[in-house]
Amino acid sequence: MPERLRIVGGARLRGEVKVCGAKNSALKLMAAALLAQGKTTIRNVPDIADVATMAELLTRLGCTVVRSPHEVSIDVPEKPGHRADYDLVRKMRASINVLGPLVARIGEAEVALPGGDAIGSRGLDFHIKGLEALGAKAHNEHGYVMASAPGGLVGTELFLDFPSVGATENLLTAAVLAKGITTIENAAREPDLVDLGEFLISMGAKIEGLGTPTLVIHGVSQLHPTTHSTISDRIVTGTWAFAAAMTRGDITIHGGRAQDLEIPLEKLTSAGAIITSTADGIRVRMENRPQSIDVATLPYPGFPTDLQPMVISLNAIADGNAIVTENVFEGRFMFVNELIRLGAHINVDGHHASIRGVEQLSGAPVAATDIRAGAGLVLAGLVSEGVTVVEDSFHIDRGYPHFAEQLQSLGADITRESVN
Repeated sequence: MPERLRIVGGARLRGEVKVCGAKNSALKLMAAALLAQGKTTIRNVPDIADVATMAELLTRLGCTVVRSPHEVSIDVPEKPGHRADYDLVRKMRASINVLGPLVARIGEAEVALPGGDAIGSRGLDFHIKGLEALGAKAHNEHGYVMASAPGGLVGTELFLDFPSVGATENLLTAAVLAKGITTIENAAREPDLVDLGEFLISMGAKIEGLGTPTLVIHGVSQLHPTTHSTISDRIVTGTWAFAAAMTRGDITIHGGRAQDLEIPLEKLTSAGAIITSTADGIRVRMENRPQSIDVATLPYPGFPTDLQPMVISLNAIADGNAIVTENVFEGRFMFVNELIRLGAHINVDGHHASIRGVEQLSGAPVAATDIRAGAGLVLAGLVSEGVTVVEDSFHIDRGYPHFAEQLQSLGADITRESVN
């Protein structure tokens, strides 16, 4: 039954939370398990809806998938299926990550053009051009990406016009089984991509340059199953950090990796937050009203686009004026109209949002349009007078395990309501 979240604003969040494994890593690791026959186990997996969707997709491809709350085992057959159907792919963008492994492993793939979050155009040109350069025949047909390489893939030099995470992941997972050496220039550098690379190395892949703009992959003839623990989720960590700052709270975030969030944490410090390291994470405190902060989203190590809704929500109640520039996904400002319903003063002009902070927002019904927008609206509801209801909260559950329940443990007045 559909749910919505009901929030009564005014609480100052205090306490401790534990960060789950990274959604943007775990889903890609699950897809990459297709590269080796046998049983691969992935630990520290978040208990979220998208993991269930990926498990179902792999099951339809012939794998045996066993899930527990924080672990997934994937037993891959000698020859998996090659078709990823639209009814699943439409739910989750990460489904496209089976493309590279399937082409590399069995020489063919049919993957429906993906859906997921409504945050703008995210074409697959880089994926297709890269696979073609590796020797595959690839094109779009009837809503599917069709790719084949019956003679196998051959290493080559690739250059990405933009350091796309998804394209880097697909080309990396294709190149590990290609004949010869592949170089990927202007590759993505995100911690989740590094985690995928280390996972592949543990399977027997030969990869150099993880975390740098240049990846060098020495193709091998075969990979083997592995066991791997997912890194913690930097976007969830960042969300809790913004929640502490916005509510003038005090949250200790166990498992938070400060090294993955250098720029967001610097920005929060500029806003007035007090951030300290703990034995296994970070502590974020805020005593006064936040100061406004200008932000421009960029690929890693820049400010992550997935935290853009949180920084806009913070600026909506901050002291001063701010400009937030979105350089990654043009549709990410879609949620701004919902924030305006709460009384925020925001003007969007192209890639720029100018925000004039107000002392307090006013509760109202709003709707989540994607995972991060939903989380940003919840944070805004926490600092709004009265009641805020966030519809379509299923989006949030795709990226944040037990989000409402963790907020309750920190003192928030938030409840789940069924929608008839």
